[in-house]
Amino acid sequence: MQDTIAVLIPCYNEAVTIGKVVDDFKRVLPEADIYVYDNNSSDGTASIARDRGAIVRHESRQGKGNVVRQMFRDIDADYYIMVDGDDTYPAESARDLLAPLMDGSADMTVGDRLSNGSYGEENDRAFHGFGNNLVRWLIKAIYGYGFDDVMTGYRAFTRSFVKTMPVLSTGFQIETEISIHAVDKGWRVVDVPIEYRDRPEGSESKLSTFGDGAKVLMAITSLCKDYRPFVFFGLFALVFFVLGLIVGLPVVYEFFQTSYVTKFPSALLAVGLVCCGMLSITAATILDTVAKAHRKQWELEVYRVMKDQSN
Repeated sequence: MQDTIAVLIPCYNEAVTIGKVVDDFKRVLPEADIYVYDNNSSDGTASIARDRGAIVRHESRQGKGNVVRQMFRDIDADYYIMVDGDDTYPAESARDLLAPLMDGSADMTVGDRLSNGSYGEENDRAFHGFGNNLVRWLIKAIYGYGFDDVMTGYRAFTRSFVKTMPVLSTGFQIETEISIHAVDKGWRVVDVPIEYRDRPEGSESKLSTFGDGAKVLMAITSLCKDYRPFVFFGLFALVFFVLGLIVGLPVVYEFFQTSYVTKFPSALLAVGLVCCGMLSITAATILDTVAKAHRKQWELEVYRVMKDQSN
């Protein structure tokens, strides 16, 4: 039997571009099912997509993360392509994204806009490049994996990846969440360079540079706490211990010099800081054990999904 492919297009007010996006993917991937998930659009996006032959569904909870969560729940396929409906990503790269999945060398592929410089040439919005680089650096520092492009909205996945992906984000943090999940769970990731093009005239981005950027940073912090609790709470412990030493060393020095302690407030503060550090280390150890147990259960769930797929 031929492998099934689903193209997933989350949309909010993309009437200017959605028709062309659907047409392009139907031309490049005629065997694929094209799903457009309309997220309360008010400009006729859903009608245009339906007229072009897409399967249109509606998600009432506002936010891209909510849309992606429902798409992953609803759609059954062997391979998935997720792409924005703003016509900034070329449909011609779809087979390049699918190839590593189909030959078994990857579980997720990422449409990389940065390596060839096309994003920098086409996108002139201030701080977007800086934000992408900052998120890439944080993921590299925490998880040890360097993505070429973290915030891209053009990706492809295997069925086992999609059906074991716990989507928690509600908004534009979803790309960061997917990237961190892939690295934390040891999925095989391949970056595929693509040619990026900016939105056509009349099409407007819904991304708030600072508002959504702050949400992305908060998502990284929250996911670090959940996925890497020893690192997260260990940093707090280190800060408390260092501050305790800074405050307490003069007290200890005074005691050795005079056999007296006159700086009682400093002594109490130093003891309190060291105790907070010890509590942080204790919390880090306990939560790290819980996270490892959760990871074991997740691995078993992956085995079950892969077995069901093979049957």
